[in-house]
Amino acid sequence: MKIEKIVLREIPMKLKQPFETSFGITHHRRIVLVELIADGISGWGEVTATEGPYYNSETTDTAWHVICDFLAPALVGKCFDSAKSLATVMTSVRGHEMAKAALENAAWDAEARYRNISLQALLGGTQQSLPSGVSLGIYENADALLDRIALELIAGYRRIKLKIKPGRDVCIVRAVRNAFPNVALTVDANSAYTLEDLPTLKQLDEFGLDYIEQPLSWNEIYQHAELQRQLHTPICLDECIHSLRDAQAAVEMRACGVINIKLGRVSGHTEARKIEEYSRQKGIPVWCGGMLEAGIGRAHNIAMSSLPGFVMPGDVSASSRYWDEDIIEPEVTVTPQGTITVPQGPGIGFQVKRELIERLTVRSREFLFAS
Repeated sequence: MKIEKIVLREIPMKLKQPFETSFGITHHRRIVLVELIADGISGWGEVTATEGPYYNSETTDTAWHVICDFLAPALVGKCFDSAKSLATVMTSVRGHEMAKAALENAAWDAEARYRNISLQALLGGTQQSLPSGVSLGIYENADALLDRIALELIAGYRRIKLKIKPGRDVCIVRAVRNAFPNVALTVDANSAYTLEDLPTLKQLDEFGLDYIEQPLSWNEIYQHAELQRQLHTPICLDECIHSLRDAQAAVEMRACGVINIKLGRVSGHTEARKIEEYSRQKGIPVWCGGMLEAGIGRAHNIAMSSLPGFVMPGDVSASSRYWDEDIIEPEVTVTPQGTITVPQGPGIGFQVKRELIERLTVRSREFLFAS
C-alpha cells in the first residue's frame, strides 16, 4: 500500500451531559480526525487525546503538532506491505502513542477496505457480539447516580463502572452496591490514590467488585504490585500500560489481574493485538476502555474488542449516550440484551458522514505526495 495523502481535521463535539473524573469535568471534546488515502482508498482514524495533559501527557494540540511536523511527513509517499508496518517507521518518534494510533488505525481501515473485508477479519477477531458496559462520571448526588444506574440497567448494559476519587469513594460504592446487589460493578480511580490510602482502598474489598482500575500513579507498576498483594479485589491497569513490555512487566510482577487496552494509549492495533495475545496466553482478561470517542474511534474499538481475549464488558456503548449526532452511520447501538453487533462491512464497517465532518471542521491540514 502506498500512502498518497493524509488529511487532518479538527472538529468540536459537545457531550450530551458533563463527564467528571478525578482529574476534571469534560463538557466539550476537540477531536482530531485522520483520513489516510492509500492506493486510492480512504481509511479513517481518530486521535483520542484529551484537551489537557491529565489522562496522559498528550493533548489535542500536541497530537496535531506531532502528526503535522513529524509523523505525516515521514509516512506520505511511502509504500508499506501492510498497515502494521507503519509502526516501524514511527518508532523514531518517542511516545505520542495517541498521535501514532490515529495514523496507524486509519491505515488498518484503508487496508481492510482495499481487501474488501471487515477490519475485524483483518485483525483476526472472532466474536460477533460484544458485551457492553457503561462508565459513569463522579456524581455529587448519590440519588441522581442511582437513578442513572437504574436507567442504564434497563437499557441492558452488563457492567457499571463508577469513577471515584478521595472523598467520593467508599460511601458512594456502598450505596450503589446496596441498591444493586447483583450488578457487575467496577470502579476507576484514574490514579487518584497513593499507598497511604491503603485503608480506604481495602474497604472496597467488601463490595464484590470485578476490579479496581488504576488506583495509583499513571506511570507506576511496582507500587501497584505492592497494593495488589494487600487487596482481594483484582487491580486493573490502564494508564501505565503503553506497550507489550509494560503488560509483561505488570503480569510478571503480579501488579494486576486485569488489563484495560485502549487503542490510543498503546499506539494502535498492532501493539494492541500483541498485548491481547500475551494476556490471553497468561490467563489475564482484557477489555476495551473508552476515551469519550466519536464514532470513528468507537468503530475501531469495536473491531479490536472482537479479538478472543476481550472477555469482559468494555466501555464501548451507544453513540446516543454521548452525542446528539455522531459522525458515522449507522450510529453505534446497543441491543436490549446489552450487546453490540460487530459490523461485517468493509473496513470499520460504518460509513463516515463526510458532509457533517466538513461542516464541523475548524482547522485542517493536508499532506500530499508529489509524484
